[in-house]
Amino acid sequence: MPKVFVHGVPDTPRMWQPLFDALGDDAKGALRPAMPGFVELAPTGFEATMDGYADWLVDVVDELAAERGPVDLVGHDWGALLTLRVAHLRPDAVASWAIFDGAFDPQYRGHFFARVWATRGLGELSMALGARPILRRMMRMFGLPPERADEVADENTAEMRRCILELYRSADGLRGFGRWYAGLDDMPPRGRVIWGAKDPFLSVDVAERVAARAEVPLHVEPGAGHWLPVTHPEVAARELRALWAS
Repeated sequence: MPKVFVHGVPDTPRMWQPLFDALGDDAKGALRPAMPGFVELAPTGFEATMDGYADWLVDVVDELAAERGPVDLVGHDWGALLTLRVAHLRPDAVASWAIFDGAFDPQYRGHFFARVWATRGLGELSMALGARPILRRMMRMFGLPPERADEVADENTAEMRRCILELYRSADGLRGFGRWYAGLDDMPPRGRVIWGAKDPFLSVDVAERVAARAEVPLHVEPGAGHWLPVTHPEVAARELRALWAS
């Protein structure tokens, strides 16, 4: 099956490298597309909203499925949110889906930075103050290994920051998923929720609710935080292999 790995915010496809190394041949030929605006400038007219990015991923999945058959779709953080949406919208094109530390949930009110970025004026100020040295320290504080934290800071561009603000405002600081919730009741059956027990942004009860609603297995890794595929790639690889073999 062709495989697609979707990164989150404020990441780029480079975040998947530790997991790809752990997967070895199981990741051969897999795609890890960059969300528009996160590596290169977003196309003219692209709307960096939750629906704009969902439409973008639908196009990626549809094109690959037409060429090579249904895909195994994997997402982290915002990539997980998009994975849930696209798996619901395109069940015939998605052979399986897996999410790491990201889901929409009616009881979740968004983390601190999500609410800041969703607020006009305050979001722009936070982006202006969040220079690369500060971002580097923050990413380390939130559990990213130093090398990856440095990469995240170096990858952060004005275009990425613009897209992040537009994205979070479209989602009302991660509280505006009302139109997407119902899709969790009608997900493709081959799915898996994989979570870090020490995630500082999303508690385990969010994972428990989305797994129960989608009726798929849940794995919670005791020592992991938000970036489980980066910090615990062998665990992530084991869980994905179990899903793909199911």
